[in-house]
Amino acid sequence: MYTAVTKDVACWYVIHTHAKQEDRAEGNLKVLGAQVFSPKIKERRYNKYTNALTYVTKSFFPRYIFARFKIDDLYHKVRFTRGVYRIVTFSEVPTPVDEGLVALIQANIGVDGFVTIGEDLRPGDKVLVKDGPLKNFAGVFVREMKDTDRIRILLQTVSYQAHIEIERDMVKKIR
Repeated sequence: MYTAVTKDVACWYVIHTHAKQEDRAEGNLKVLGAQVFSPKIKERRYNKYTNALTYVTKSFFPRYIFARFKIDDLYHKVRFTRGVYRIVTFSEVPTPVDEGLVALIQANIGVDGFVTIGEDLRPGDKVLVKDGPLKNFAGVFVREMKDTDRIRILLQTVSYQAHIEIERDMVKKIR
């Protein structure tokens, strides 16, 4: 059923979890002795009534986590672990994930423990505000602020220019 190459070697596998059960599956798989990687992101949300900003922790891949284990030793235990829906397979065979893919995602985890995604901005890049009270205003990226997720941009309106500091994920680069 398994390939001889991966049979006796611990490999990364993609685990499909039940809806909103990523944390439960992660904890249960760790108890089995599997190494687990469940990347998370911070999502910004505004209260639609008060416009108050909050952050919500979400899975980077909803309903999917990574687990590293020897398929011969833990296949059936992993398969029937609470929170786990199934191990991702191709042609009925559990398919290992390239170590480089997991390493790439792990390399993009910031000091806060969340995956950082976003475009590289360079001074002079044109940006557009995606959200908030300045939505759809255009500007020019000036610089990143030290030790925060905020950036400084120069807003350009019809008759006024101003520097503002804004959350990095509230702008997108204009091509």
